[in-house]
Amino acid sequence: MAQKAEKPEKIVVEGAPRSSRGKNEARRLRQTGKVPAVLYGGKGQSITLAVNAKQVSAILRSETGHNTLFQVDLGGKHEPAILKDWLTDPITGKLLHVDLLRVAMDVRMKVMVPVHTFGEPAGVKVQGGVFEVVTREVEIECLPADIPTEFKVDVSGLMLNQQLRAGDLSIDTTKLKLLTEPERVLAHVVMLKVEEEKPAEAVAAETATPAEPEVIKKGKKEVEGEEGAEEEAKPKAEKSEKSDKGEKKK
Repeated sequence: MAQKAEKPEKIVVEGAPRSSRGKNEARRLRQTGKVPAVLYGGKGQSITLAVNAKQVSAILRSETGHNTLFQVDLGGKHEPAILKDWLTDPITGKLLHVDLLRVAMDVRMKVMVPVHTFGEPAGVKVQGGVFEVVTREVEIECLPADIPTEFKVDVSGLMLNQQLRAGDLSIDTTKLKLLTEPERVLAHVVMLKVEEEKPAEAVAAETATPAEPEVIKKGKKEVEGEEGAEEEAKPKAEKSEKSDKGEKKK
């Protein structure tokens, strides 16, 4: 499988220090195509900035996303950074605020790198299997300057029941260290499972509407029956008392 990791091109984000804060100032910045930002981390102090909104949005939409290493242009002075956090409008999706983290170029980082496959697996073309992507990215450790944009893998030689695992990626171990488990399956070719048809009798039994159970209000009827018996017994008792009184008078 021909594989390679591509390194990103140098990306620059225009930035300018800002002294004033507040909702009105942030609104004014957004109207000019900029967005409030904070640059912090590393050995430098925190700086409040106004950065180009389009350039930051392009980074977030890129393949490497927030792991993209870029340069913050501060009036000719460049500081390497990555996007640490960001806030967007829930309705329009426009950026409202971003946090930028300084990156020390001599300190190794842990990042997630996407894995993209190309080619039609032989297990699909010849053997009638189905190609499935299981894991779309792997974690690596490297210096900021060595962060690859992606790993491209040719899966045309993948046969039925064969897997592409993280350990199969061609990685320059002198620069990159794979942190994802080597046995982690990234993609595979499997046979499509076909459910067995059930007998017509079984289908009919499953689809038949079950009869509603008969509810017997036994307790209520018993109580009503007891009350009725008591009511019937009362007149008889009264008649008996009257007849006894009559006999005594005589």
